[in-house]
Amino acid sequence: MLHLHGELNKAQSTADPSLIYDVTGKDINLGDLCEKGSQLRPFVVWFGEPVPAMEEAVALAGKADIFAVIGSSLVVYPAAGLLEFVPEHVPVFVVDPNEVTIPYRKKVVYIKEKASKGVKILKEKLLSEYA
Repeated sequence: MLHLHGELNKAQSTADPSLIYDVTGKDINLGDLCEKGSQLRPFVVWFGEPVPAMEEAVALAGKADIFAVIGSSLVVYPAAGLLEFVPEHVPVFVVDPNEVTIPYRKKVVYIKEKASKGVKILKEKLLSEYA
């Protein structure tokens, strides 16, 4: 599993992106600094920023046994393009309450639920079909 767009429970230095801190249960405020003295920011990719894990994501998609898309409309690139790297025989699961279509894939299982409920359904499907 790869957190492509980051993690809300982590903070990152604005001066040195390699400095990442666990901030589970805490807010990040102005004046919260890293060990080098720069402001901390959420460890997430914002619109307009490059996705630093894209190369790793492409490699993982290409060798996936199962591919799950959770909470994405699949209209924002480059992340939406990862499906192009998933081998054709690999089952794709889409968990989202909204209409999401993948017209060029034959085997797609749609779970039309919010992530909190849909991931539980996905887990049960995977355990019953692949365990």
